[in-house]
Amino acid sequence: MNMTRPLRKAALPALLTATALLALTGCGTSGGDGATGSGAGGTVTVRIPDPGNSGVLALGKKDGSLDKALGEVGAKVRWTGSAGPFAPAAQAMNADQLDIATGSITSGITSLAQRPGFTFFTAVDPDAAGEGILVRDGSGIETVADLVGRKVAVNQGGTGEYLLLKALAKAGIPADGVERVYLRPDQTAAVFNAGKVDAWAVWATYAVAEIGSGKAHFVADGTAIGSDNYSLNAVRTDFAEQHPDVVRALYRYLHEASAKEKRDPAAYLNVFTDVGPTAVTGRAKEVQTGFTAQGGTVDPIGPEDITRFKDVAAFYAEQKVTRTEVDVAAHLLDIEKLT
Repeated sequence: MNMTRPLRKAALPALLTATALLALTGCGTSGGDGATGSGAGGTVTVRIPDPGNSGVLALGKKDGSLDKALGEVGAKVRWTGSAGPFAPAAQAMNADQLDIATGSITSGITSLAQRPGFTFFTAVDPDAAGEGILVRDGSGIETVADLVGRKVAVNQGGTGEYLLLKALAKAGIPADGVERVYLRPDQTAAVFNAGKVDAWAVWATYAVAEIGSGKAHFVADGTAIGSDNYSLNAVRTDFAEQHPDVVRALYRYLHEASAKEKRDPAAYLNVFTDVGPTAVTGRAKEVQTGFTAQGGTVDPIGPEDITRFKDVAAFYAEQKVTRTEVDVAAHLLDIEKLT
């Protein structure tokens, strides 16, 4: 993705402004502002999942730059739990236990199909290189058509299921032409490497280690699949309504830091340690930096993005992942109009 691509300036009127957020605050299960209320000195606490050992938030945690940026608007971070699948994070936001989370539009749609207490406020373009259908070297699977009759691991209702269904649809293969094996992403590597499934529909977080091992590759990546799987940042609706300046400051930080990460991906790897299970080393490090350099930056949500979100929602309904087509546009925040 071209790093010099202009920001998505023209936001649709349908995007939520701060006043429009008031109409949505009853949609979630959260009550008051809870742990995010002002403490000593009026400081607002922002609850964000711990970022682990790599990425923009990890570096921001280590060098204090994120707290510095938020401190300018009277806020600070409380790291809560750990980053992972979006579905449980969405539930935590609904329950007033979390204020910010990151997820894909695909997992976001299935969470929006419930009773959402969150809205999305940024978008990162689909990862054309870092997600796809992973197969073991020497498996004999050379095309998507070769998956017919085989077992493919996916995370239910999220990126994995979307990538598989999208790849099959593009190849003209019925969804029931392969056996979907529903597994949590963090439990799939052992199953995949043991040969208990033939392929794994997955994204960079988990694909990097497998490709870096030199024993697996994508039979089809995001480009080949035609993926519209954006990465999004979500904010608890009540929090955005009560602290719009904090949400704006967080957006600015993420946008600027993601552009820096794209220019120098290696600086955002192994932030706290370069050894152990959370470290990215060897060939895997080369794979990860390559994916990041080709990836997008954190930007506002624009009209062209919303059109693609709608396409994903329609596809999910068509594939019966959701009962009906989810109205994603009703749960988007116009960060540039937030007052």
